[in-house]
Amino acid sequence: MSHTIEKIHTPKLIGVEAAKKLDVKELTDLFHAHMNPGQYHFLKLLGFHKVLIDRAEGMYYIERTGRRILDFFGGFGALALGHNHPRILAARQHFQDESRHEIALTFISQYACALSSNLAAIAPGDLDMVLLGSTGSEAVEAALKLAEQFHGPERSTVVYATQAFHGKTRGALSVTDSEFYQSTFKLLENNIRVPFGDLDALEQTFTQDHSIGALILETIQGGAGIVTAPVEYWQGVRQLCDRYDVLWIADEVQCGMGRTGRFFAFEHAGVIPDIVTLAKSLGGGKSAMAAMIARRPVYMQAYGTPKTALIHGPSTFSGIGEACVTAIETLNTLYDENCIDNAAIQGSYLIQRLQLLAEKYPKLIKEVRGQGLMVGLEFHDFSKTMPYGIENMISLLDEKLKGSLCGFIGSLLLKDYDILVAFTEYNRNVIRLEPPLIVTREQIDTFVDALDDLLSRGIIRIVTHYIKVVLNGIR
Repeated sequence: MSHTIEKIHTPKLIGVEAAKKLDVKELTDLFHAHMNPGQYHFLKLLGFHKVLIDRAEGMYYIERTGRRILDFFGGFGALALGHNHPRILAARQHFQDESRHEIALTFISQYACALSSNLAAIAPGDLDMVLLGSTGSEAVEAALKLAEQFHGPERSTVVYATQAFHGKTRGALSVTDSEFYQSTFKLLENNIRVPFGDLDALEQTFTQDHSIGALILETIQGGAGIVTAPVEYWQGVRQLCDRYDVLWIADEVQCGMGRTGRFFAFEHAGVIPDIVTLAKSLGGGKSAMAAMIARRPVYMQAYGTPKTALIHGPSTFSGIGEACVTAIETLNTLYDENCIDNAAIQGSYLIQRLQLLAEKYPKLIKEVRGQGLMVGLEFHDFSKTMPYGIENMISLLDEKLKGSLCGFIGSLLLKDYDILVAFTEYNRNVIRLEPPLIVTREQIDTFVDALDDLLSRGIIRIVTHYIKVVLNGIR
């Protein structure tokens, strides 16, 4: 019998330094061949396909040419401290230099324990039991499972809101209000949709279905176009959940971490949910980190015995060392550098300046809304921006043209003014503004002045300029 071992074939791999040096053409080929060719179509329409970012710092992306792009996108709320904050880099480097341990499934991790303690200290009331993870979807899945484990299978129905976005994994997607994202996937069926912000509809739903055990709501709806609800709504939610013994899950993946001027957005209403989800900025812009925080009585009833403790225990990378250290330093930096206060102050200033723009351009801007540095700028349907006489003719195309004006404006802000903004999943007429919490008044002025200059051209010149400099540039 032969014991010869066949030599393993070594594939041709791209190294780190080679990856760093890839040019736009090479990246385009790799993106088409191995990632998402369909997405490239939209990158081209926005003129984003030729941008090659080399590095990033603070409020700026920096292109290979040295061009600095002011970031009012903020990674959909994932960059509370901006890009490559020095304290975060130093903490991670120190962790690596000392060869500290990463995977701590067999032993108790001092870093996971410290992070959990910090989150419990920040969270109000008895929100003090923490389960760590990597993504917002993972935190939502943990929250949904906790609620079902708490109530049992007979009360496993979950209520969610219209225009909700909670993630793309199967459970989170089942309570995400999007036919597009849900596609034809077979999803969980134990859910009920209610109008966001409607207490009467919520109570009626609670009274009609006694299998309801949980209610999940984004405190501010991001994908819907930065949609808020009044303080009275959240106070009513808390009262109804208490009355009908329903667990309230507050999804703060995007609006948490100080973005609204308080650490949690629900704190503005003076109420406390039963379960909270966090992610995005918890990772300091350098790691994937998420957390579910639950009221101690809820957690202990579900997982508080040796028999139940590991039903939903830690996963391989939940509580991984360097990610925990990153999150610990992020939380300390938020408070040490008054980032949450800055979000409140600069957010108020941003909204004020945008409202003045809305008064100046009423045929273009429909509404400014949001809280802190989570702001939505909604534009009218395309027909409403047209000169009198053309409006009725164009209105037939409004649905097909939804989002086009935002696309033109976002594209030209990048092309002509070196400013990056974001868009929203459901209401495509909304530009989403979530700059890092370190943003200054001067940078807000730079953005708003640029937007003012762009809008002053009028709709016809905006469209023709977009066609000239963006569309012609991709042919």
